[in-house]
Amino acid sequence: MTTDSAIFSVTLAAVKDLAESGTHLLGASEFSSLTNSTPQDWARFGQNWDDLKLDTYMADGGTYRYRRYDQFVVDVEAERIILLQHGPYRQEADINKLNGGIDRVYEPLTAAFLDDPLFRNILMELALIFSGVEDVKKWNVKVTPIRIIATQDQAGQPTPEGRHSDGATFITSLMIGRTNVVGADSSVYSPDGEALITTMLAEPGEILLSDDRRTLHDVTPVRPGEAGQPAHRDVLIMAYTAL
Repeated sequence: MTTDSAIFSVTLAAVKDLAESGTHLLGASEFSSLTNSTPQDWARFGQNWDDLKLDTYMADGGTYRYRRYDQFVVDVEAERIILLQHGPYRQEADINKLNGGIDRVYEPLTAAFLDDPLFRNILMELALIFSGVEDVKKWNVKVTPIRIIATQDQAGQPTPEGRHSDGATFITSLMIGRTNVVGADSSVYSPDGEALITTMLAEPGEILLSDDRRTLHDVTPVRPGEAGQPAHRDVLIMAYTAL
């Protein structure tokens, strides 16, 4: 059984690293303790990635990315999560040089996704960590589940825009699952190019946290492990912006 003191230590370590270096990696067991989740919870939640829709806005012509999108306000003092009215996803061209500068209209998150208790625990526990860094009580959170497909003819590109930031306060990449893929090493860099962390997110529940104002991030291409078999990488990207 995970004790309250152990959970506090996990949270404190994340807050300390984010304040000092701008990035922190939470292992699957640590984040599962924070979110009070089991392997069965992660497997159930991961089924939502089978219902994502093709991203038709890829300026590189790629057909390797599937996603949905919604945004929320998370109030840590009131312990409330508010789903905002669905609207387009937008990043300006100075933030996203590949796909920025236009309104991208994606399908909303499904009821099964929204109603999963694990999802709500994820949103709130991350908000508590980030509030520990910033002393901010309300967050706008843009939530994007993404599946990257890899085939023999087309490598999947988790970050087709290259090394970048997302224009948020904090950015997260949560591993949901890997099926028959190789590659996809995640790295976080300082603005002058120093590699702060490089890791391959592998287990459901592993999550990489970064201060998006002070770091850049990217992920290497995804390729199939066994030819002719389905290959994909599922992650949940959440961008927290202080309100």
